Amino acid sequence: MRGADLESDSRTAGRVGGDEPHPLLRTRDAVAITIGIVLGAGIFRTPSLVAGGVTSEAMLMAVWAAGGLVALIGALCYAELASAFPHAGGDYTYLRRAFGGRLAFLYAWARLTVIQTGSVAILCFVFGDYMADLLPLGANGSAIYAALAVIGLTALNWLGVRQGTFAQNMLTLLEVAGLAAVIVAGLALAPAATPAPAPAGGAPGGALGLVMVFVLLTYGGWNETVYVSAELRGGPRRMLRVLLLGLGAITGLYLLVNLAYMRALGLAGMAASEAVAAEVMRRAAGGAGAVLITAAVAVAALTSANATVITGARSTFALGRDMPQLGFLGRWNGTTGTPGNALLVQGGMALLLVIAGAFARDGFQMAVEYSAPVFWFFFLLVGIALFVLRRRAPDVPRPFRVPLYPLTPLLFCAANAWLLWSSLAYTGWGALVGAGVLAAGVILLLFLSPTSKEAAP
Repeated sequence: MRGADLESDSRTAGRVGGDEPHPLLRTRDAVAITIGIVLGAGIFRTPSLVAGGVTSEAMLMAVWAAGGLVALIGALCYAELASAFPHAGGDYTYLRRAFGGRLAFLYAWARLTVIQTGSVAILCFVFGDYMADLLPLGANGSAIYAALAVIGLTALNWLGVRQGTFAQNMLTLLEVAGLAAVIVAGLALAPAATPAPAPAGGAPGGALGLVMVFVLLTYGGWNETVYVSAELRGGPRRMLRVLLLGLGAITGLYLLVNLAYMRALGLAGMAASEAVAAEVMRRAAGGAGAVLITAAVAVAALTSANATVITGARSTFALGRDMPQLGFLGRWNGTTGTPGNALLVQGGMALLLVIAGAFARDGFQMAVEYSAPVFWFFFLLVGIALFVLRRRAPDVPRPFRVPLYPLTPLLFCAANAWLLWSSLAYTGWGALVGAGVLAAGVILLLFLSPTSKEAAP
């Protein structure tokens, strides 16, 4: 398809019914979504795993800085795509334009059945675990809290984009405040750790791949911001600013909190602890500190879950606009500024996963494992799509172009290919389950057909 055709399609993408997205979000709203997704419960857990795989404190800080750099390289690539093709479909739109509707459908299918709904359910379960510790509700308390979170967040965002983003802004402030409390406790309040030997077994060779998987999973989710690019005030030119502000804040917080962990616990203490943040707060403020960090992790999980609900429904909405048989998903409520039906379907599937997780927590954990290879596979394809769209649509206006092309997107693709291989190496049977879910999407695709000729293979 010629560049002019693609540009025209970006303005006049077919409607199934109702209105389409309008620029209602401020820059700070989009930054809050970025920070809210990335600053999940991971930063309270993965530092101990990372500390166990490095040989020195300097190496620990280096891998966290490297994670921020890889995310920044990816953000530059995404900023070009989002500024050239602003659309609520995000990655789905880029893959559809570059590779056709069938591959894009498989991506949307994976998001709806595994990646996004699985993330919402998992985050709500983390919220439930910690809330059940604060306010017990019996043997199934965690599942009850998780189900209530799924229902509540879905309803909140169904009511309107303003309600959802206001909640996101408030939750993000609480989340950052909780992380700031850990930083202050570790750097100023807790007694400094006694120097101890580095953890045994840490090596910069084979362990580095696994270490970077943990680091980049903790940075994961920043790309979700592109799903609100069509709703951002000031146009897609603001997307680069949003990504840079969000990732800059996240990287700074991650480096500070790891410095706090190291000062209070030491590298060996970090590697030996299963809950580094709780241990730091316990040393700084006793039992009250442990209660505070428990609440902070619950808020962090809820913040990420809410942001994931916001962005996940946008790709489902885009799928509904392109598949006549799924047209009910592509209806945008102009009054509330939300894809109402997509939100309800997404919430229903996440709720089913929560119910399943209540009866088979091992199977629920496997859902986390099988989502990783699927995610990195499509993430790699988005990087390749940048090259494809540069060639196929050279005339489409690009308010921002990735610097040092083609080196920057090549580095992004190389990082994703490495992480795809690493996730396959460490998931085992879980990867086969993910492949089975994609295969089910292929079978479903036999009965569906995209609307436009650009979707042809």
